[in-house]
Amino acid sequence: MGGRILLVEDEGNILEAITFILSRAGWEVQGHGNGATALEAVGRVTPDVLVLDVMLPGRSGLEILRDLRATPETADLPVLMLTAKGQAKDRETAMELGANAYLTKPFSNAELLETVTRLAEAPAGTDGG
Repeated sequence: MGGRILLVEDEGNILEAITFILSRAGWEVQGHGNGATALEAVGRVTPDVLVLDVMLPGRSGLEILRDLRATPETADLPVLMLTAKGQAKDRETAMELGANAYLTKPFSNAELLETVTRLAEAPAGTDGG
């Protein structure tokens, strides 16, 4: 498939692993590790898909997601929330805020690739699934 992905993840080993998985599948991956400057990174990178951790330094992924959905330029950006927080309430909150998909760590490589590809191929404003 391919396309541009912004991966907002503060854990270096996870960032490296996901970058490897997605790059090998043909994606151009930009990594960013700070929640406080993540919105600036979105504006700079203009990704086709945003993979966003929930627990980040500086600002939570949920706060970032809320701001993305409130901004016309990023309101339809496909967002995959990727987190260690696997409780139903966390998933519900993310989906209510406008996440297009939600994966919990650990996840399978195939599951990650399938989800990112589905989000990238979906028409704007849908969850593709």
